[in-house]
Amino acid sequence: MNITDIYGKFDRIGCLVFATLDKDTPQTRIAHLFACDDEGLYFRTMVTKAFYKQLKETGKVSICGMYPSTQVRHDEEGMPCFDPGYTIRATGDIKEVALETLRGKGEGDERFKLGVMDIERYPAMTTFCLHRAWGEVYDFDFDMAHRSHKLLRIPFSFGGQPVPFQGMRITDACLGCGACMDHCSFKAISQDQDQFVIDPVRCDVCGDCYTVCPNHAVEIVIEGAAASYEREGCHV
Repeated sequence: MNITDIYGKFDRIGCLVFATLDKDTPQTRIAHLFACDDEGLYFRTMVTKAFYKQLKETGKVSICGMYPSTQVRHDEEGMPCFDPGYTIRATGDIKEVALETLRGKGEGDERFKLGVMDIERYPAMTTFCLHRAWGEVYDFDFDMAHRSHKLLRIPFSFGGQPVPFQGMRITDACLGCGACMDHCSFKAISQDQDQFVIDPVRCDVCGDCYTVCPNHAVEIVIEGAAASYEREGCHV
């Protein structure tokens, strides 16, 4: 996915959740992206807002949203269910963009021109660019109405930011019993000779394989490093 594709996914949603840190306390608010180019994704805020202060102090932001609806339906048993759609998130580094730079971009792009007009109307407004980030599109069809599996996860990055791996992995301790594949409702596990493997594109990280493995061969991986967790409460 390129930046235009990523922006298109966010723009289709419209209002997004923007998360920052205020010292050690997470903060969220609703905002939207208004433009993109080869340098990144653009949004605006006021210099008088706490949002601006947090952006300047940390230099980072995380954005997410859901399409087509955030509403939860319930089936006959009262269990939550969702119509097919996607969520998208991006996390990374931001930089403030000078008004004159924005004017230059507006000469060839109507979206930036409208951004300049907005700032001229509200002088306390400023622009930020998310210029180095990673994220993913989480494309779900839990009822498998349109395909043979529930999930398609599409990782992306731009600005030279690598994509850290976060998910489940089956180690060499695998006995080849197949319990993990039998319990995987996402159809994310397949057999490769005598060992089973997890496809991260289909894996929801639901933990079913982790709880049923009789030899503790399934590990949790966060940011490329194996994470060790107590297995209290897990059953085999």
